[in-house]
Amino acid sequence: MLNTRLTQAFDIEHPVVLAPMDLVSGSRLATAVAAAGGLGMIGGGYGDEDWLERELAAAHGTRVGCGFITWSLARRPQLLDAALEFEPAAVMLSFGDPAPFAGRVRDAGVPLLCQVHTLDQARQALDVGADVVVAQGGEAGGHGVGSRSTFTLVPDIADLIAARRPETLLVAAGGVADGRGLAAALALGADGVLVGTRFWATEEAVVSPLAHTRAVEASGDDTLRTSVYDIVRSHPWPAEYNGRLLRNRFTDRWHGHESDLAARMPEALAEFHAAVAQQDFDTANMIVGEAVGLVHEILPAGDVVRRMVREAAGRLSRCAASTVGLGV
Repeated sequence: MLNTRLTQAFDIEHPVVLAPMDLVSGSRLATAVAAAGGLGMIGGGYGDEDWLERELAAAHGTRVGCGFITWSLARRPQLLDAALEFEPAAVMLSFGDPAPFAGRVRDAGVPLLCQVHTLDQARQALDVGADVVVAQGGEAGGHGVGSRSTFTLVPDIADLIAARRPETLLVAAGGVADGRGLAAALALGADGVLVGTRFWATEEAVVSPLAHTRAVEASGDDTLRTSVYDIVRSHPWPAEYNGRLLRNRFTDRWHGHESDLAARMPEALAEFHAAVAQQDFDTANMIVGEAVGLVHEILPAGDVVRRMVREAAGRLSRCAASTVGLGV
């Protein structure tokens, strides 16, 4: 229905890629997206080796990829070997220098996706030979750098790619949750989209039903960028990164008071672990982006893919018809 360079390069039906969300994007979600004609990606996240190997094995027989938090992968480089042994459809590197791993991915004959948040990071991705640059705006859930919006970052990077390495594909990420977002991304110069929050809110995602219920009631105004959960979970993210998630009582208490949080870590950590065990999302974290406001129901992932593509194709067709009518 929407034929792009991405669908041709990966031999998929639709230009929709599942974001490899840590633990959320397991084999069930990745294979559901793949079965619907998109590119499914399993989340390698912070490097739970047993979980990763189990999910890769469960996806055997389905062509899916795998994504990693690059600075964390540097601490457990054997995870890349496990992923490459699986012969994935792609490997995605995010949040760190891809250079130490890019050669191994290319030597394995696996397409390399590099997620970037700035033009400098895009140049770095092109320098290491990324097959696909994923341009993620600040609207996205999870971690990122700075506050560039998808609407301006994507065409900026499209121009950079056209000038430096036009064979490289471009995928837009951040704020894409329906056909409008997909159509807009294609109009901005992207070859497809990477979708997180909308797939987070699907039946196959490894997400608590209580979190899903809370998300359906939320709007994009209810999210913020913060580092408080990185502090309480002792995840040593580089200083320039923070993450977008749903505001709650815990963020209201500690965001802007990070030094106090560090000083009261035993108390805060006990509160956080108890909340996770009890699925209390007034304290436990919910990593979603601004597009959460476009999520009104929890659907099967395949329905999300098909609806998104159908809506995008319809909008693009109507726009084309309108320009013809205007004599453009």
